[in-house]
Parts: sequence; C-alpha cells; structure tokens
Amino acid sequence: MIFKFILYPWFCLLAIFPSSLAAAVLPASIFEDGGYLVTRGGGIVAARNPERLLVPASTWKIATALLALERLGPDYRFATHFHLGMGDLYIRGFGDPLLVSEEVALIATRLTGLGVKEIGDIVLDDSFFQLERATPNGAGVSLRSYDAANGALVVNFNTINITVDLQGMVSSAEEQTPTLPVMKAKAGGLAPGTHRINLSQQRQHSLAYGGELFAEMLRRQGVKVNGTIRAGTVPAGGQPVYRHLSSRPLSEAVAAMLLYSNNFIANQLLLASGAATFGEPATWEKGRESLRLHLEEMGLKEGSFLVEEGSGLSRGNRITPSALLRLLELFRPYAQLLPADQGRLLKSGTLTGVYAYAGYFNNGGTLDPFVLILNQSANRRDRALELLEKHYRQAQTR
Repeated sequence: MIFKFILYPWFCLLAIFPSSLAAAVLPASIFEDGGYLVTRGGGIVAARNPERLLVPASTWKIATALLALERLGPDYRFATHFHLGMGDLYIRGFGDPLLVSEEVALIATRLTGLGVKEIGDIVLDDSFFQLERATPNGAGVSLRSYDAANGALVVNFNTINITVDLQGMVSSAEEQTPTLPVMKAKAGGLAPGTHRINLSQQRQHSLAYGGELFAEMLRRQGVKVNGTIRAGTVPAGGQPVYRHLSSRPLSEAVAAMLLYSNNFIANQLLLASGAATFGEPATWEKGRESLRLHLEEMGLKEGSFLVEEGSGLSRGNRITPSALLRLLELFRPYAQLLPADQGRLLKSGTLTGVYAYAGYFNNGGTLDPFVLILNQSANRRDRALELLEKHYRQAQTR
C-alpha cells in the first residue's frame, strides 16, 4: 500500500471521492459507458469508473509520446544514411517520420555539396524495419491517410497529395512536391478534385515514391541520375558519403503527432523505441513490448492497460482512467506539446463508439490533469467536458 501511495499520491483520495462522486452534479446519462477523473491542486475532485478498462482511441498517443521522449530523448534526431557503391546511390532509412519533401530537398543540396554529381541506380534499403505486416493492428485496407503503412524509408507519411483536373490530368497538390510517375499510376479512376491517398497496399509503390522524389530533387541540383530505382541493401563495401540527421528534433515530431493525431508518426515512434530498447531490426513485437515495459516502469499497475500498437487505432489498446491520469502526471514536463484548446491542453480520441479527451485544465498557470473516456454510441464528449470543467472551476481543493 505504501508503494501505491508513492506512485499515486492522489490514489488514496478515492476513499474520500468514490467512483460515484459528483453524480448529483454531473448527469450520469451523459457519462454512460465511460469513465473520468478530474484533479485540482493534486487532489481528485471528480471520478467515475476510474479502474474500468476502456478503449482510449487517440488519447493513447500520450503513452507513445512519453515512451519516445524518455527512451530516445526530446532532442533525438532520426538518421538517414547515404552510401556509394559501383556508381549507385544507396539510401538506408531508420524510420524518420518527418522525411518530407522539404527534407529530401535539403538532403539533395547537401549531397551535391559533398561532390555527388552523377549516379547510376538509386537503391532503397528499408531493412531496419522487419514487419510481419506493414500496417499496425487496427488499421484498415483503405486508401485513407490514417491507414498508411509504416516503413524504415518512407517519404511524406507514405501518402501522395494529388489534384485531378476535369480532363483527368494529374498533378501534385503540394508546391514543395513535384509531380511524380507514381502519382499518375495511383490516380486511375479518381474523380476530379484533390485527393490524399496512402501507398500502403503495395510496398513497391511506397519505395518507388521515395526513390522518385530523391531522384527529382537530385536532378534539380544538377545531379545526373542514369539508372533505375530499386530495392536493396547497402553492400558491405559501400562507401559512406553522408549521414543525414533530421532537421527537426523528436519533440517536434511528437508535437506534430499530437496536433494532427497522426497514426503513422505514432507507430514510427513506437517501432524506433522498440529498436532502441531491444536492438535492430525494429519489429511490432519489440515496439509493443517496449511500451508495455515502460508503462510498468512508470508505475502503472498490472491489468490497468493493454498494448496493441502505438496510435490508438486498434481497439485492442485499453487503459483505465486512473492509469491514463498517471501518464498525464508524468507527461507534465512535456505538456506544451499538446494542442491548445480554449485555455486547455488536450488530446482528443475518436473511433466509432469511442469519444475521449485527456489533458490539463489551466488554473492560473497550474496544470491539473483530467481524463474523460466515453465508450458509447452517441458522441456526448464536448458536453461532458464542459460539465467536468465547470465542476473543476467550482471545486475547492481538499
């Protein structure tokens, strides 16, 4: 009991504020099939079903963010390695989630500055990830961006953003991204308009996209690209020519993941953390086990969570409101990475039948964590949050 009191300084207050606390103030119908915990000044001022395992949806990203920030470090920068062998350029990826067009253009500039003027093939090495399936458990097989597959060498979140005009002509919908052959190959049958689709269904399209983007950015720097684009691994005798570190630290990747609720970034961070914990190659099992162990190390008790993947896309992820509150207590040094919303800092979570918020109410600069998870058919999340915050503002700290 002493151990639990140390890890959960607010846990003993459940005896004072039981799971039915504030039932007279907060209408139970709104919170049906859900749970919440609200704190103020270190004490719990509202609670319901604090120990019920619930589907957290994207509030689960807080767990993955905390894992990555503490396992890799806020200033960690993902690497991408470049080698030359027999005139070919080998590119080995290490899971950079922010390898976007602007970053590829920067890399091309640096390669030419190092004397790369002409190459044969572009060979793409994504062997750092060894995934039994490219998409995480919970992902569908749709072309939607949130179902994008993960990989060690993936550009632009494994998605293309294209415009189809009335005549069926295809062009890139992004100024920073050139129109590439793979875009035209994937646009067949799309209606006129702008479309963001993922390339998850076929690995060769994902690799082709990265290779074509690197080739075009190199050509714009005056490099002659004479060969083809193919998958492969860096040969033993390959000459290292450049080790690129992302221009943005991990903390920015986490902020982007939380702001846009990006499932791809979340699982790239999970996989990278797994490799950092257990060694390469990165696998789903290593990622899951890394997160599970980290949650235990942070004091989450056995049975208070289940780990399936890193984004919250899977309904196999489960957590109790009390366990998620514990994570928010530990996440407080990184709280400003969460999106701001009407004076709060919070992460939302949405799946069919799952509506959640987790974050902090702001009391004169003091951040008080709260958790709201509703596993119900109707979305009453915003009204529920409004009621919880009103109760929080009126509550007196005990």
